[in-house]
Amino acid sequence: MPSLKDLKGRIASVKSTQKITKAKQMVAAAKLRRAQEAAEASKPYARRLADVVANLTSAMGEGAGGPKLLAGSGDDKVHLLVVMTAERGLCGGFNANVAKKARIQIEELRAAGKTVKIITVGKKGRDMLGRDYGDLFIDHVDLSEARDSFTPYAIGLGQELAQRFEAGEFDVATLIFSEFKNVLTQTPVTNQLIPATAPDDAETIDLSGAIYIYEPSEEDILETLLPRYLNTQVLSAMLENAAGEQAASMTAMDNATRNAGELIDSLTLQYNRARQAQITKELIEIISGAEAL
Repeated sequence: MPSLKDLKGRIASVKSTQKITKAKQMVAAAKLRRAQEAAEASKPYARRLADVVANLTSAMGEGAGGPKLLAGSGDDKVHLLVVMTAERGLCGGFNANVAKKARIQIEELRAAGKTVKIITVGKKGRDMLGRDYGDLFIDHVDLSEARDSFTPYAIGLGQELAQRFEAGEFDVATLIFSEFKNVLTQTPVTNQLIPATAPDDAETIDLSGAIYIYEPSEEDILETLLPRYLNTQVLSAMLENAAGEQAASMTAMDNATRNAGELIDSLTLQYNRARQAQITKELIEIISGAEAL
């Protein structure tokens, strides 16, 4: 049985940990509000741009070709996975869930005889996947210095993907990230970036038989819009991931704070019982000694 000194020291240690987790929870809550606002603010632009791409694509008609970012390379042998996680831990299963989604995708592609390449965004994804798939890594995006904006990182990654695709390094690029639902729910999802595909629920305009003449042509417009659409998708995923990370961190730290409180109560009860037993023992010894006299 632990001594009173050991129990007292452990209670003090758990109380110190509880202060840290409580502070971390409050910081995550403040950051979550800003991250959620940024993610929500980006959605109207991303949605409208997706609608424009969907309308231009439908206007071109079936089999009309189009820019390479839209038409693809004509093959799907080489797949590039862009895996987005957080730079830090202490956020429950947030990073592990994204890594698990990536592992499933990698194994499915390998089983189908595809070649897989990986670009990681965030330190935790690189660490988790590096043990098993380090030989598949071709690049890493470090977000440790990102503070106020992810835009430069999103543009840089979008341009890199476009350049690598033009160079023929891969046929299909897929983004794996955590979609922010609410404070308690962050769902790992996959989103095909290249060849670019508009969302199934993108709003298209019913022309009612009318024919629109575009100047410049639909293909020229798409040549300009698709790189921007690619950057927007990457930025939106980064913002969703950031909001999800803070939500997961806040929830994890809240659970840790409550667990620490329960542990303190349990240790305090154990300490009081041990102290009571020690006092009782001392009283018995004093009484026994007095009776012996």
